[in-house]
Formats: sequence, structure tokens, C-alpha cells
Amino acid sequence: MNVSIIGTGYVGLTTGACLAYLGHKVTCVDADERKVKALQAGKIPFYEPHLGDFLADAKHNLSFTTQYGEAIPQSRVVFIAVGTPPSSTGAPDLKYLEAAARGIGEHVAEDFVVVVNKSTVPIGSGNWVESIVREAYEKRTGQKANGRFAVASNPEFLREGSAIFDSLYPDRVVVGSDNQRTGEVMYSLYRPLLEQSFKAPWYLPRPERMGAVPLISADLASAELIKYAANAFLALKISYINEIGQLAEKVGADITQVAKGIGLDARIGTRFLQAGIGWGGSCFGKDTAALVATASEYGLDASIVKAARETNRKQRERVVEKLLDELKILKGRTVGLLGLAFKPDTDDLREAPALDIARKLIERGARVKAHDPVAMERFLEQYPDIDITLCATPEAVAKDADAVVLVTEWKQYRDLDWESIKSSMRLPVVLDGRNHLDRARLAKAGFRYLSLAG
Repeated sequence: MNVSIIGTGYVGLTTGACLAYLGHKVTCVDADERKVKALQAGKIPFYEPHLGDFLADAKHNLSFTTQYGEAIPQSRVVFIAVGTPPSSTGAPDLKYLEAAARGIGEHVAEDFVVVVNKSTVPIGSGNWVESIVREAYEKRTGQKANGRFAVASNPEFLREGSAIFDSLYPDRVVVGSDNQRTGEVMYSLYRPLLEQSFKAPWYLPRPERMGAVPLISADLASAELIKYAANAFLALKISYINEIGQLAEKVGADITQVAKGIGLDARIGTRFLQAGIGWGGSCFGKDTAALVATASEYGLDASIVKAARETNRKQRERVVEKLLDELKILKGRTVGLLGLAFKPDTDDLREAPALDIARKLIERGARVKAHDPVAMERFLEQYPDIDITLCATPEAVAKDADAVVLVTEWKQYRDLDWESIKSSMRLPVVLDGRNHLDRARLAKAGFRYLSLAG
């Protein structure tokens, strides 16, 4: 099947590569000419494990262009995967979505085409996109659309750092549509994935006992809400365990044991119950804000989601409060941050806790040093205003530091030679923001070990 993807960001490029790997002919469209040329040359604009191998395996079915006219007319399915950044009110800014929909209408062919909202969009956007595509089509052709196309919602549930795995072996595929023909096209598109009939790549073998993937068919509004509701619930779990972590600290409980004890309840589950600095990234912050904004439009308060957002914000402040309690004075101190990206296995800095923590420390007169295995180049490009000294190694971050904060739980940080690091620090203070380090080992080496939950 011929497929077009509008947008080559995280979701668009991963989706395009997956569909091309499954055997479809995919053309990715992006207005950024420099980005398209880089992709044509095999250069990937962001870090994601296995994406290079995946693109190489799918390249015979994958092409890139800046021109809608080179992609849309021959496509049976057109995905919109453009950014929907938050506006000042928290509601998503839909200018890129609107431009993509208009461009599709100006180039869509005469045969039946399915236009798919892959971007995370507010409830009701399917109808809005359909009206924009229809208006542009009818203006171009002078004819009524009359069933030439239909709009579907197909939300993504990718985790940065494991996006290829999540694309090939998803928990479910959700398709929202009010048109039966659309559902048939989308089933045909995803059939190799739903049936797991494709050959698994050597670097990401199919999980044991992996069966058929459930297809959730819903109306447009329900599919749109599923995405927001899912991300908000995961954000709630993280904020909840962090709030319980504060209580655990007061009463002398071990939050890791508490999390394990409640997570083994099948009704709760162990995932997203890791206490620490809290969530960041491109999804949870944006999607919870959008859900609150949407609820407000309908006269609802979304108080639980608001509380989760506030708890998450306060976790970053608690890092600074912990350091103040320990060091008493931050002015003139040197604090090292291990990790800049919001999570391991990505270079994504959107809503990254390290950025807020660094700003708050600098405001209090501290000197901040940092290291990240993959995100430092992106940090220099995106945040030249934050006065952080970037270090080539974790050891350089710790040298002459008054404290080191573990912000991102990269595995390599746990495996550092902490015994040698201690001798290079001015004060042997480690704040483990992710409960990731070996507490007993650090204590034995002579460190003052701190966490956000004990």
C-alpha cells in the first residue's frame, strides 16, 4: 500500500520506518529542507536505539521529500504526524496540524484516501481536520468531495528509548473512525503487525508468547480521548508513588519495597511506580495540560490530573531543598548533574527535570556541571541560555563538586567507579534522584547518600 507521512519528527519517522519495514511504500514529507536532505543521506535527527538499523532495513520502501505533490496524490493512506506544542493556556497549538490538513486537501487524488491523525490532538480534531481537507479539495477541484476521503484517529503509544520495539510489538492498535471503509483500509495496513506475520529483526526479536495484537475500533472522539486518558493515567501513577515516597521518608519506610509490595497486585502493576524526580518528556506534560484545558472547556475541573501535575513540579523543587538541607548554602557551591535527557536511551530534553533543577541551582548562586551520554550536543543547540559546564565524562562532573545529583538513570552511572570518584569530590554527597544507585555500595565507600524518599 502507498502511504504518506506528514512530519518527520519522533512519531512520524518511527511510524514511517515501521510501515516501510512491514512492506508498504512510504514517503515522508517535511517542510524542513535541511532535515529532509539529512534523512536522504541516512542521517537521523534524534537518538533512538535501533532506529538506524531499522531505517537501513526499510530503506528500499522509504523515501523523503519536501513536496506534498510528490507524496499525496499516489497515497491510499496519509498520516499527519506534526507537532502540537502547548500554547500559553495549555491547549495544543494546532497551526501545524491545520497546515498539513490544508496541504493534503490541495493534493489528494480522486480515489478514496484515508487521512489519519497520528499527532496527539484535542477531542473533536478529526471533524475539524476533515472540514479543512474538504474545503481545500473543493476549492482546488471545484467539485464536492463526496466520499473521496475520510479521517481516522490512530494514536501512538510509543515510549522514547524503546519506540521500535513498541511499534513492532504493541499492546494494542487503536483506530477511531466513523466510516466503515476507513476501518477496512486501516486493518489491511496493519494486518502484518496485528497478525505478527512479519519477520522480526535480529536486533529486536519477537517476545516469547507474543500473540495477535488487539485492534480497538472506536469512534473518532473515543480514540482521541484514549490517548490523553492513557498518558494522564501513567502520569498519575508516577506522581502518586512520589507522593507516597514523601510519606515513606517521614515514617522511615523504604519506598522501593512499598512500590514492589503494591505493584505486585495485578490490579495495580509494577510499571510507572518508580519514585524519584518525576516525569518529563514530550507527552505527559503536554497531554495532561491539554486534558485539563479540554475539561475546562466543558466546565469540568480535572482536579486529579491537576494534582498530579503539581506533585510532579514539586519533585524538582525538592531536589534543591534536599541540597540546601545538606549543604546549608548553595551560593558558591559546585553541583554536578548526571543526566540531562528526561529519561535514558533518548536525547529528548523536552520537559527534562535536569533543566529546571539547573536553573533553580543557578538562581541560588551555584555552579552547575553536567554530563549525559547522548544529549549534550542537543542541549548546546536548544538551551544556550542555561549556564551549565558540560563535561566529557561523569568523573569530570564529580571532580571538586560539593554534591552530585543523579538525574537520569543511565545504566552506566550505576556502574561507575564510585570509590575513585569520592576522592575527587570536595564533599562526598550524592543525591540519587531516581533510586537507581547502589545505596549500600556508596555508603560503604564513604558517601553521604540522599534520595527523595529517605
